[in-house]
Amino acid sequence: MKTRIRDLREDRDLTQNEVSKLLNISQVAYSYYELNKRNIPLDYLCKLADFYNVSVDYLLYRTEKKVFIKN
Repeated sequence: MKTRIRDLREDRDLTQNEVSKLLNISQVAYSYYELNKRNIPLDYLCKLADFYNVSVDYLLYRTEKKVFIKN
C-alpha cells in the first residue's frame, strides 16, 4: 500500500535518503515508515507535515485536504 509520505516525497522528486536526513534517521528506518512496517513517531510526523506544508491529519488519512494554511 502506498502511503502519503511516499507520494509527497515522489511528487517532489526526493529520495528516501534526502528525507531521512531531514529526520536525522537512517534511510532504512525511513523506508519502514513508507512501507507501513513501523509507525511514525509523532515528532517525525510533525516534521514531515511542516516540510511538505500539509496537516498531520492529511498524512494520517483523516482528511483529503492536502494544503495546510497556518494562521
